[in-house]
Amino acid sequence: MLKIGENIHIIAPSVKEALKERDGGFFVDLARKQKEAGADVIDLNIGPRKKDGPEVVEWLVDCMQEAVAGMTISFDTTNLAAIETGLKLWGSNAIVNSTSAEEERLDQVPPLAAKYDAKLIALCLEKSGIPVSADARIGIAMEKLIPRAEEVGIPMENLLVDPLILTVSGCQEYVPEAIETVRMLKMVMDPAPMTVVGLSNVSNQVPHKMRPLLDRVYLAMLMGAGLDSAILNPLDKELMGVIQGIETRDDSTPVKALYLKLFDRVAGMEQLQLEDVDMSDPLQAEIWKTVQVLLNQVIYTDSYLQF
Repeated sequence: MLKIGENIHIIAPSVKEALKERDGGFFVDLARKQKEAGADVIDLNIGPRKKDGPEVVEWLVDCMQEAVAGMTISFDTTNLAAIETGLKLWGSNAIVNSTSAEEERLDQVPPLAAKYDAKLIALCLEKSGIPVSADARIGIAMEKLIPRAEEVGIPMENLLVDPLILTVSGCQEYVPEAIETVRMLKMVMDPAPMTVVGLSNVSNQVPHKMRPLLDRVYLAMLMGAGLDSAILNPLDKELMGVIQGIETRDDSTPVKALYLKLFDRVAGMEQLQLEDVDMSDPLQAEIWKTVQVLLNQVIYTDSYLQF
């Protein structure tokens, strides 16, 4: 699975301050740490950056050349001029993040990705917002995102469709829909588009200490549905361990075996069963409870692990 490192994100106070001060060493170090932790791609999320987007991207590309030359870079901004600046400097080994099905974005962004032979992340999002059902999200992909990519010459292996994950805190009933959207996207056409998610969205507005478990369990479920890539925190060693354990089918510990069982159950269009879990093991019990929450079978509260 393609692992896109999310840690250079303008919403992080440390990143915002380092960018303000043009602290190149900060970005070189953070990019290298992500690569060393197993990231395949570095995402540069600079926000809208309407006034100075191209200048900021040019400066960040210089930092990335020093830190991770040759690595894939994801240019994550709504500023098209900034994205094009990055593509001119970095070349085709890049991801444009992102277009949506909104008319203006769909008109302007895919041709830019095609021009530089870059990959393109396409969001299942219309002007009216994120549809709640998997069927509606598939409709956006099949009727708008995929036809537009084909029209401008983007091959399916360069198109990454994002079903858009909603948080379990407040939108719990829609959390399973992203899993089914991923599954359906891999079945509706041949060749199928690639799939990607912003993993940490599932745990937005959740207490900080609870977020990693939700992210790990949800990723195992998404991988079972056929997920190809994820924007995630590669510095989370346990999260990266879950990915490696599933990809290498490592069942050397009870917890690793349970994550593998969860993956296999979802891949087989089944649900994890209670008999798959040793509830006397606190770690396995937490995974079981988290699965139930993510499937919307137990109502999420900040204290769900205590019951």
